[in-house]
This record gives sequence, structure tokens and C-alpha cells, in this order.
Amino acid sequence: MTPAAESVERAAPSRTLAILALSAMAYALAQTMIIPALPSIQTDYGASQETSTWLLTIFLLTSSVCTPLLGRLGDMYGKERILLYALGVFGLGSLICALGSTVNVLILGRAVQGAGGAIFPLAFGIIRDEFPRERVPSSIGLISSTFGIGGGAGLILAGVLVDHLSVPWIFWSSLAATTIAAVATWRFVPESPVRVQARIDWGGGALLSAVLATGLLGVSQGNAWGWTSGRVLGLFAACAVLLVVFVMYEKRVEDPVIDMQLMRERAVWSTNLAAVAIGFAMFGSYILIPQLAEASKASGYGFGLSTTGAGLVLVPSALVMLFAGPMSGYLGTRFGSRLPLALGAGSAATAYALLAVAHGSIVVIALVGILVGVGIGLAFAAMANLVVQAVPPEVTGVATGVNTIMRSIGGAVGAQISASLLTSQTILGGRFPAESGYTAAFAMTAVAALIALAVTALIPVGRGIQATIDAEAGEAADRGALSHA
Repeated sequence: MTPAAESVERAAPSRTLAILALSAMAYALAQTMIIPALPSIQTDYGASQETSTWLLTIFLLTSSVCTPLLGRLGDMYGKERILLYALGVFGLGSLICALGSTVNVLILGRAVQGAGGAIFPLAFGIIRDEFPRERVPSSIGLISSTFGIGGGAGLILAGVLVDHLSVPWIFWSSLAATTIAAVATWRFVPESPVRVQARIDWGGGALLSAVLATGLLGVSQGNAWGWTSGRVLGLFAACAVLLVVFVMYEKRVEDPVIDMQLMRERAVWSTNLAAVAIGFAMFGSYILIPQLAEASKASGYGFGLSTTGAGLVLVPSALVMLFAGPMSGYLGTRFGSRLPLALGAGSAATAYALLAVAHGSIVVIALVGILVGVGIGLAFAAMANLVVQAVPPEVTGVATGVNTIMRSIGGAVGAQISASLLTSQTILGGRFPAESGYTAAFAMTAVAALIALAVTALIPVGRGIQATIDAEAGEAADRGALSHA
């Protein structure tokens, strides 16, 4: 590409943002679309409940393992190139699932899909490297909000497809969106000029994979195997040991896959801690609200909605996130991103506390969902901007990748504990969870959001992200002037 043509490409941030949003949305949809389809998969594919849950577990495992590794490769070899590879692998996984005739093939396809988890950190890196400085915070906010929007929309879309078509259409729709995003990325998204010169830390990557695999497998199978079973406790113990080995190894490697010194920065570790709590809160709602809406009226508290109807209850929450993300970026530009994170966590905590005591009306649940959407949208965007603000440009991919993992870990724990609370007490001969289980689960989710609010006090008070990026640009200009002198 000639310099003039490259200049034209870089002058189209709105087009690039639309492409990145489509890429992020395709991945976010895949996270939750499978949840409403699990009963149909068990029937259509002859799968047991334990086997079908691996469709969730394996996606989470491969996504968490690949996200920081591909984020690091993006920092090293070009974010646009690695984003294209991630989309290609994600699309391949969707195709395998769409053509699969057995649950084992579906599990394989979901494992391949999960490798596309680096889409979010790569998109953040491209925005930071390519966009005009004044557009960076709001653009990162919009991409961040697609994580929540896609999660809610995935439940809605899956209900429509399963109720009116069939399970494979979930994956065909995912493949279609991914194909469009991949072609548009190849054609229109410019390659980032920011690179880090480093060697691939294969040993660190292997250890990180083992840490995440043992920890997340223990969390994901806690309900099925029993939280105090030997298998689960053994996995947690192995995770702890491997984590210590990983940290010690990374401290001694010249080019670590994750810079431990960087992770020790208060602005980084505190934001990652907040990500765990916010992820916990968000995925708790994705389990609780649809199940409550679909619960039979015979339970005395349920509304007996179809899968599609239960998904529609989440529409107000998903829609408001579309505006909350960019608003978080605006607030972060003016006042620093700690403020929208605190506002988001407080909003989510208030919403879940209300749901704990007032979930007897489907209208009330939908309206309170708006408050949930505001909270999650503000918080997700703020966390991404906080990480971008705290790290050098050449490690944006891996740093935001780690933050994405923390959010996923929180989500996995939140979903599993919510499910445990619902099944701990039952009524009518074990046919339905007791209503007290929903009350306790919503209250626990509110506590998670309150923890995120408390963590914001640990995040350093800093300048707005725009001031940070302006300062980086000034430092780069000063270095250039000195080199010319």
C-alpha cells in the first residue's frame, strides 16, 4: 500500500470501529447463545446434562488460554494480522459445530471457537494505535459494551433460532457474522505500526495454559463433581502450585508472555480484581433472570415464558449498554475512568439488591434490567480504558487480554455459584428451585458488585485517558526531536 493510500485507510476510524464492533459482537454472541440451546442439544444429540455442559466449559478454557497468548502475538507481529487469524479460527469452530452430528463434534467445534477470545484485546490495541486520540476512550467503551450487549443478545437470538429453526442455525449465524467481519478486516482495517521486539515465551505460554486449565476446569465442574470432591480440590491445588511456578518462571525470562512487574502495578492488579467481581455479577444475571422468567407458574414464582420470551426480558438491559459504553469513555476522558467504574458497580449493586427483594413482576425485572445494563456497560468500558491508560502501547494486547481473562474467570465462578444456590433448596418434590434460592443468588450478585465498588478505592486517582495518550504523543515527539538533533 502506498503512503497516500495508507493515509486514507487510517483516516476512516468510523469504518474500522464498525468492523471491530462486528468482530467483537460475533464472539460475544457465541458465549451465551449456547445456554438456551442446551436442553435441545441434550434431546437432539442424545447427550447427558454433564456432557452438554462441556460445550460451555471447553469454550471458556480455550478462550482463556488463547486470549493472552494471541494478544502477545498481536503486540509482536501486528494486531490486524492476528485479529484476522483469530476470526478465521473462530469461524472454523462455528463451521465444525454447524456440521456436527454428535455432541462430541460440537464440543470440538466449541474448543476451536474459544481460540477467538483474543478478538477483544486485539480490537482495543488497534483502536489505541490507529484512532485519533480524542476518539480512543469512547471507541474502547463501545467495543467493551459489546461484551455485555452480545451476551444478552445471544440469549435472545438463540431462543428465536432454537424455537423456530434448529440448533445448527446458532452456529450458521455465527459463521455468517464472522465471515463478514473477517473479510472486512482483511480489506479495510489497517495494520498497526506499534510492535514490540521479543521472542515467543513458549514455556510461559504452556505454564499459563496449565494454570488456567486446572483452575477453570475445577470451577466449571464444581457443581457436577461436588465442590469438596477429590477431583475438584485436586484441580485447585494443582492450579495454585502451577501459578507459583508460572510467576517464578516469568520473572526469570527475558521476554515473558506476561510481565509480572507490570501486573504488580496497582493500577493494573486493582483493575483486574474489579474485572473478576464485575464478571461475576454480569454472568450471574445471565443465569438468574432467564431461568426465573422461564420457571413454570406451578412453582408459585415463575412466569412460564418461552426461551424467546425470557430472552426478550433482557432486551432493555442489552440496549442501554450500547449507550453506556461510549458514555463511560466520555466520563473517563473528562474525569478519569475510575469514576464510571464506580458508578457502574454502584448501579449494578443497586439493581441486584432490588431484584433480591422485588422479582414478582416481569415488568419490574425488565425495568431493573435497565439499571443492570447501565452498570455493566459503564464498568466494562471503564476497565478497558483503565488498563489502556496504565500500560505502554506495545503491551496493550496482552494487558487487556489478561483483564479479559479475569472477567471470564469471574463470570465462570458467578454462573456456577448461582447455579449451586438455585439447586441447594427445591420444592414440589425437587421439581423446582425454592424462591429463596433466587433471593440468595441475587443478593450474592449484589455483593459481588459492591466488592467491585470497594475495589475502585484501590485504583490510583489519575488523569483522564485522553491526557495520558496526549502525554505519550508528546513524549514520542520529544524523542523524535532529540533524534533529529
